[in-house]
Amino acid sequence: MTVLLTGAAGFIGYHLAAALLERGERVVGIDDCNAYYDVRLKEARLARLAEFPGFVFHRLDITDREGILAVFDAERGARHVIHLAAQAGVRHALVDPYSYAASNVAGHLAILEAARRLPELRHLVYASSSSVYGANTSLPFSESDRVDQPISLYAATKRAGELISASYAHQFSLPQTGLRFFTVYGPWGRPDMAYYSFARAIVAGTPITLFDGGRLRRDFTYIDDIVAGVVGCLDRPPAEKPPARILNIGNHRSEEVLKLVSLLEEALGRKAVVVSAPRPASEVAETFAAIEAIEALAGFSPATPLAEGIPRFVAWFRDYHKVN
Repeated sequence: MTVLLTGAAGFIGYHLAAALLERGERVVGIDDCNAYYDVRLKEARLARLAEFPGFVFHRLDITDREGILAVFDAERGARHVIHLAAQAGVRHALVDPYSYAASNVAGHLAILEAARRLPELRHLVYASSSSVYGANTSLPFSESDRVDQPISLYAATKRAGELISASYAHQFSLPQTGLRFFTVYGPWGRPDMAYYSFARAIVAGTPITLFDGGRLRRDFTYIDDIVAGVVGCLDRPPAEKPPARILNIGNHRSEEVLKLVSLLEEALGRKAVVVSAPRPASEVAETFAAIEAIEALAGFSPATPLAEGIPRFVAWFRDYHKVN
């Protein structure tokens, strides 16, 4: 089976590609390897994937409509598409808002246009985000909750992608599953994420900023659990009409950021220098995923608590960054 995978050089994309390749799939990866964070990390991920004979890679921006169509046309036998490529980061939208509209809206549309031309397509799985829940205070967040009041541009663009996908499912019977990811972490992660940036600061002895004294709560979800959930969904395309669904994919545990910092300190053997600041308007107080729907569909059962996942991340972090 051939899987077309955008964002293959990214954190989740790398792990997904490796899992699919290990089970014998052929993976055609697409990524522009942009400089939003250290390109050397993306290149290191790709180097590991290149060791698999079933991996093919195209360095390509998803907003390049003609380029995307050419790749998809060359892979007309592909039955599965996983679309993860996007401009990530909630606060970066204050710096470069246009990149979010380009990647997360126009780029998403380019993938749908190319995918609907695949004659053998069985399922397209794409990345949405828990950020679409905005300032919702009803916990845990459920797929049936209203999501029409985003509090960040990033959230607005991810919700736009969900709506565009729904229209393509209706108009073209394009089978799709949108996954709302909740704070994914683990080895080979993104340096802009809090847990990674905190680790670097703790090692360097520089201050970390904790909003509201670290009392914000997040549904931290370990990468291996995410991969199992995505693959489980990929293997089960929607049967409903129109063939579109939205699912949460999270750990179903809401934990304080302060606990995350404590676990990092323990694993690194160093204390953090902490500065407290008020919570920015773009940050929600808590995220917490209801996961009954994905559990019923794919048997999704996250098995990695934060107390196990953070030491695994730190072990990789020490090795990759040569930290004693």
